[in-house]
Amino acid sequence: MAGAPFDDRDGFIWLDGQLVPWRDARVHVLTHALHYASCVFEGERVYGGTVFKLTEHSERLEKSGKILGFDLPYDVQAIDDATRAVVEANGIVDGYVRPLAWRGSEMMGVAAQANKIHVAIACWLWPSYFSPEAKLKGLRLTIADWKRPAPDTAPTASKAAGLYMICTLSKHKAEAAGYDDALMFDYRGQVAEATGANIFFVKDGQLHTPKPDCFLDGITRRTVIDLARQHRIDVIERAIQPGELEGFEQAFLTGTAAEVTPLSEIGPYNFEVGTITKTLMTAYDDLVRGRVRE
Repeated sequence: MAGAPFDDRDGFIWLDGQLVPWRDARVHVLTHALHYASCVFEGERVYGGTVFKLTEHSERLEKSGKILGFDLPYDVQAIDDATRAVVEANGIVDGYVRPLAWRGSEMMGVAAQANKIHVAIACWLWPSYFSPEAKLKGLRLTIADWKRPAPDTAPTASKAAGLYMICTLSKHKAEAAGYDDALMFDYRGQVAEATGANIFFVKDGQLHTPKPDCFLDGITRRTVIDLARQHRIDVIERAIQPGELEGFEQAFLTGTAAEVTPLSEIGPYNFEVGTITKTLMTAYDDLVRGRVRE
């Protein structure tokens, strides 16, 4: 089923308050979100039948909608309950969850004040975002041509669909060139993130990570920062210039899909899959699988 088209699968999707057969969860071609990107979403992981940090994700979905100027028709508790229901209905023990909210088709144009807000939640089996072999060796990243926009030019604090257009372009180009992903700089030319994950670096036993002032402050990012501090690893959140990449010893990505994934190279710079990276990979895996408590 992993290779089946996403519009032709067995199972159920929660759509506007009820579970519907997977193939019946459809929207009209004149839906505002399709034309004007008025859509927000989340990415969540199921471990052992439980969605990791579910309420934090539901809260961020609600917040993202507000940033785009609309309120979800369901509160956070209702979204949590619906997520658990769709995971159970599909029998997902280890997998991925995609909640999203978008403007409908009542008005077609830039203005869409009268459009109904729709909410859907889907889930499916999904193995590691990157192959186990790639994670062991460390991913190879190139440098993206596109840059993360300034916060006064796009709603960068939201997990909004439109912000990922340049991520798709960057990842496609990277994969066509034989890389796993791409590192994106921001509008100032500083290190920002990969196409769908935050980034960390190790130098002299300390973690360095860009301040998320124009890109998403990931839930996995915050979790890994907490884990690092529990292991008495100093974490420095700061502006990182491209020229500093040469001096870092280790590097890794964090994200719901990526989890904690080491890097072996970024453009001309090479990194080792070192002790701190391995420690945090293990600590994160133990946490999400319930082997330790926060």
